[in-house]
Amino acid sequence: MRMLRHKATKAERHEQIRRILRAHRVSTQQELAERLLGAGISATQATLSRDLAELGVLRVSRPEGALYEIEAVSARANPQLTELGETILSLRENSALVVLRTRPGMASAVALAVDNARLPGCLGTLAGDDTIFAAPARGVPTRRLAQQIKNLFAREIA
Repeated sequence: MRMLRHKATKAERHEQIRRILRAHRVSTQQELAERLLGAGISATQATLSRDLAELGVLRVSRPEGALYEIEAVSARANPQLTELGETILSLRENSALVVLRTRPGMASAVALAVDNARLPGCLGTLAGDDTIFAAPARGVPTRRLAQQIKNLFAREIA
C-alpha cells in the first residue's frame, strides 16, 4: 500500500476515480475507497458518494453483478448540450416520472438529447411542446434519473 502523499484535491480525487473506473470493475464504494487508498488518496464514504454523483457515476445492474460506470455523454464533453440545457426551465420528480418543463417548442429537442445519451436509468421519454415525461428504467429511483439528466446537461435545474 502506498503512503498518502498529501491531502488530495477534489480534482485529483475525481481524476483518480475516473482512472479506477475505466481500468477496473468496481462494484462497491468500499472497493473504490480501497483502490483510491492504494493510489495514495484517502476518502470517506460520504465524500465518495458526493464525488460519484458529481461525476455522473451510476451503479448499473449487469448480469455479472452491479458495477459503477461513468456516464459517457455530458455537457462537459458536448457544448451543444450546455446550450440545449439552457432551455430547460424546471425538473421535478415524483415516485413514477421525472417531468421537465422547457421553453415553448424545445421539449422534443431536449427529449431527443436525453434519449440519444442512452442514460442507463432512463427507459424513455415522451415530449410535447414544452413538457417532457422521462420514465425511469425498472428499479431506478426517479431521484437518480433526475440526477442523471442534470449531469447530462451539466447544470443545476430548479
